[in-house]
Amino acid sequence: MDIKKEQIATWFRGLQDRICNALESMDDQGKFQEDIWQREGGGGGRSRVIHGKVIEKGGVNFSAVHGKMPVNISEKLGLSPCDFFATGVSIVLHPVSPMVPIIHMNVRYFQTTDQSSNNKQQAQTWWFGGGIDLTPHYVVEEDACYFHQKLKDACDKHNPAFYPEFKKWADDYFYLKHRNETRGVGGIFFDHLNEKRGLDRESAFKFVQEIGDVFAPTYNHIVLKNKDLAYGEQEKEWQAIRRSRYVEFNLLWDRGTKFGLDTGGRTESILMSMPPQAQWFYNHRTEPGSQEEQTLKMLRKELDWLTEVKSKK
Repeated sequence: MDIKKEQIATWFRGLQDRICNALESMDDQGKFQEDIWQREGGGGGRSRVIHGKVIEKGGVNFSAVHGKMPVNISEKLGLSPCDFFATGVSIVLHPVSPMVPIIHMNVRYFQTTDQSSNNKQQAQTWWFGGGIDLTPHYVVEEDACYFHQKLKDACDKHNPAFYPEFKKWADDYFYLKHRNETRGVGGIFFDHLNEKRGLDRESAFKFVQEIGDVFAPTYNHIVLKNKDLAYGEQEKEWQAIRRSRYVEFNLLWDRGTKFGLDTGGRTESILMSMPPQAQWFYNHRTEPGSQEEQTLKMLRKELDWLTEVKSKK
């Protein structure tokens, strides 16, 4: 049975609900504030933002939008003039404590209908995409290994080739070329999952559902392990510096940000990923032998968390 776009959007809407409930329970103070919006041109969404005891600023957004594909986007994708439908959930959480990592997830579905088709069933192209990555202010090897193991377990249920491929894709994607460093410890990133990858719509959707459902229990485990660790002014300053790198990536390199703005998306929802505070220090240098220096050494593409790092423990 082929999955319809309405069924996909309904599941994503429910995923937003489940993740928000899990995060509120973990935070034990903050409550999500909801903003329902409509997109000029078709569709809309629900933006939810939380300011809590553990999460200083977090957003869990759902959208389902449709309309005419902007010419610059269709040309970039190599598509004829078309209508589009896009739905998904996007999450960014910035914690209060510098000992707790930032996390991001996006799971999405995209579909076009060729305007030039004369067939009764108009020609369509579709795909699923997404990603989930962890950005610690201080890299903790145990947490990074745990995070990657959970992602590998989720991928392996569907295809053992997914994790190594999507892990490399994340390393390459979540990379600050101008800094020569990864945004964090990576995760997985994937796009254009469709029949060209040997997947029907139902199989691809099941994989995306697996990734969506692994988010909350995995992140909550890491948060509860680290949220009560002591920190001081030095750690808060370093947190602000690492947050600035997050800003740089999202504004300079993130394709989702560019796509949202180019298609007339809601600016407040798109820029929800920005941290509440960040700092830039001219020519900042870490102290030799410090935790900050050690973190920078581990922000590199080729690090294999499940063999090279985990095997040392």
